[in-house]
Amino acid sequence: MTSFAITWDYRCPFARNAHEHVITALRDGADWDVRFVPFSLGQVHVAEGEPDVWSRPESDTGLLALQVAVVVRDRHPDRFLDVHEALFALRHDEGKHIEDRDEVARVLEAQGVDAAAVLAEVDGGGPLATVRDEHTAAAENHEVWGVPTFILGDQAVFVRLMERPRGDAEVARRTIGRVLDLMSTFPDLNEFKHTSLKR
Repeated sequence: MTSFAITWDYRCPFARNAHEHVITALRDGADWDVRFVPFSLGQVHVAEGEPDVWSRPESDTGLLALQVAVVVRDRHPDRFLDVHEALFALRHDEGKHIEDRDEVARVLEAQGVDAAAVLAEVDGGGPLATVRDEHTAAAENHEVWGVPTFILGDQAVFVRLMERPRGDAEVARRTIGRVLDLMSTFPDLNEFKHTSLKR
């Protein structure tokens, strides 16, 4: 079994692409042990001298959804992939605000999760501490600065996938497999970016 981690913030469309590949492959039985790591793009962009987003979570548009997802990940792991995918869809397909408690609650209920219980846990402050601690650990231990970043052993690589799997499990497995193979077999490749997209 291959074990790796992947960071996310629901606001990033490239995080959505990568996570959909991982989700699609896992649903198809991919032999991976995946750790989903919340990472706040709001915190990354805090100006020097300004207070961290952790001290003012209501000011950041991404933290509510991250906290909700962490509760589901840790309390209802059997529902996590569905909720995770649905929260990305809420932002990128439906164009809704992921800081809107009513919209987030609607997603939770649609995926069979008790929204009131999850939001009550968020209001208790524990999930914010979890997001802060996991974000900080990724930044300090692996120098993570963005999403999605794949972490495999001591290797951490920011990856920008341009296409979604669109339900194709073979494409999803192959795509993530290539990422993991490059990480494990070709660590000398530091940057590989097309100068333009032929579409």
